[in-house]
Amino acid sequence: MPDGNYSDAALVLIGHGSTLNAESSAPTHLHADALRRRGLFRQVIEGFWKLEPQICAVLRGVDSPRVFIVPLFISEGYFTEEIIPRELGFGVGPGRSRILRQPGQTLYYCGPVGTHPSMTEVLIERARAILAAHPFPTAPRLSETALFIAGHGTGNNENSRKAIERQVELIQSRGLFAEVHAIFMEEDPRIEACYTLAASRNIVVVPFFISDGLHSHEDIPMMLGESERVVRERCSQGLPTWRNPTERNGKRVWYSLSIGCEPHLPDVILERVAEAAATS
Repeated sequence: MPDGNYSDAALVLIGHGSTLNAESSAPTHLHADALRRRGLFRQVIEGFWKLEPQICAVLRGVDSPRVFIVPLFISEGYFTEEIIPRELGFGVGPGRSRILRQPGQTLYYCGPVGTHPSMTEVLIERARAILAAHPFPTAPRLSETALFIAGHGTGNNENSRKAIERQVELIQSRGLFAEVHAIFMEEDPRIEACYTLAASRNIVVVPFFISDGLHSHEDIPMMLGESERVVRERCSQGLPTWRNPTERNGKRVWYSLSIGCEPHLPDVILERVAEAAATS
């Protein structure tokens, strides 16, 4: 964990949030609470795109002379490179600075947590853990399993998929899995393409999302072939929306939780803060 004196500083964590799924904001609150308990910052505040306090208003109660803004997002894409900096007054475009100096206050816009180097180990461990937790009757070896990293994807910003494709390259180079692929909700290859892309009989899908919200908890299981009725029923009962493993299209499929509640993410946030502080 990086050292630093932030007793004069505010930390602002920015999440997406959702009015349709309360779990979408859970990681943001979880990590904010963890960092408050450490007592490193003068203030720790959460802000959201879809919930209150919204991004455009989150700084109104911040009176600290230094403010570090960390987006709890996966990639340097549409939200982190366009929406959030625009809402906070940094502007958009290639000439935009990540430091905004105002009378009595300096804002530092940090990199997203999802591009941190430690995410590679997180993804591998997510896959390994879900296979071990649900043997059938024994867990397949990683070398007999295709890993699919599932992301959102968007046509709004070509960088949105780069973080996921980079993780595919890094994990592929380790030679742990029989194969490693990226799949997306809104770009090709789509989530459902995993069945035709995989040469292996065993598939493990890890959603590269911060929260177990609407997309990872409901949309992706349905794209993998689970019925909407089953997903809704299991949601209403507080149960996982995918049974591990499930036989589908001649494949045996495991599906893990998202990466957003990883206990080491507060340390990743602090590293992003330290990187930004070093640029001043």
